[in-house]
Amino acid sequence: MQAAQQSWELENAITVFDPQRDALYQYDEATQKQLNAERPWASDPYYFKHVRVSATALLKMVMHARSGGSLEVMGLMQGYILPNTFVVTDAFRLPVEGTETRVNAQDEANEYMVSYLQSCRDAGRMENAVGWYHSHPGYGCWLSGIDVATQQTQQMTGPFVAVVIDPERTISAGRVEIGAFRTFPENFTPSKEAHEDDEYQTIPLGKAEDFGAHANSYYSLDVSHFKSTLDAEILTLLWNKYWVATLSQSPLFTSRDFGNKQMLDLGQKVRKAARGMESTGPRTTGTATKDQQLDKVVRGGQRIVAEEAKGLLASEVKMKLFHSVGGKPSSTA
Repeated sequence: MQAAQQSWELENAITVFDPQRDALYQYDEATQKQLNAERPWASDPYYFKHVRVSATALLKMVMHARSGGSLEVMGLMQGYILPNTFVVTDAFRLPVEGTETRVNAQDEANEYMVSYLQSCRDAGRMENAVGWYHSHPGYGCWLSGIDVATQQTQQMTGPFVAVVIDPERTISAGRVEIGAFRTFPENFTPSKEAHEDDEYQTIPLGKAEDFGAHANSYYSLDVSHFKSTLDAEILTLLWNKYWVATLSQSPLFTSRDFGNKQMLDLGQKVRKAARGMESTGPRTTGTATKDQQLDKVVRGGQRIVAEEAKGLLASEVKMKLFHSVGGKPSSTA
């Protein structure tokens, strides 16, 4: 049981930050007032570079995203800001209507948010809403055109960050697939070098156009996780309750539908690349060379293979573990 908990924490790089004083949970009102008065993010589009998410907030967001299935879900994150950094201490879901392509926050959600935050302040929790999160089931962590418009509107009121979680890739990969983003001002044009270090991710063919059309409208922030002493106790209680299900489930079966979708999408990309090679030749240049297109297809295939191999290895280890614990079955004549 402890090994399963430690494995999850290692996969998502969750560390204890100042366990004696739980420093990241201490709301410093003076620091907040100073930063809000100076507003350094108004003159520097890249001012915020990091997002630190508590283990409890991360778990709540992942569970919420997973509960939506193939539909997008949405919620808000509580916390505060430090120089260059968002600190997320908690998260709560919003009552919104979701579809397979978008989430829409209506008046009911706004009223719920105001009421929730006021209840927190009445209870002595002074953290503000510092961002919103939503899910992208099966198509990666990035901002669509609707997401960009939503984030730009939110940033007009103050420091705000957008977080995207892919619940299907989380189950398939065995670690939380998460991304954090800030949009640029409308008249700002980022340099190409600014996006060269962005981590490569496979985008389904049906979403590639929307991804490419808005990829230069925002930048990604580094995401790290932390836990307090209270978080550690909560996680231990959860693992005590669910450790059997955690050890017994197989990602190969849990994410089987997602794996099939990945294979179908990869087949479509291979056929598209092959048609391009046949019609224009291998060295034709456009928005990207044919070699680069093939390289993306190969990298996408390698990712699928790696996840399948990891699932097979996990299943083999569990089979040998439980087989040795339970003893060899007796032979029958």
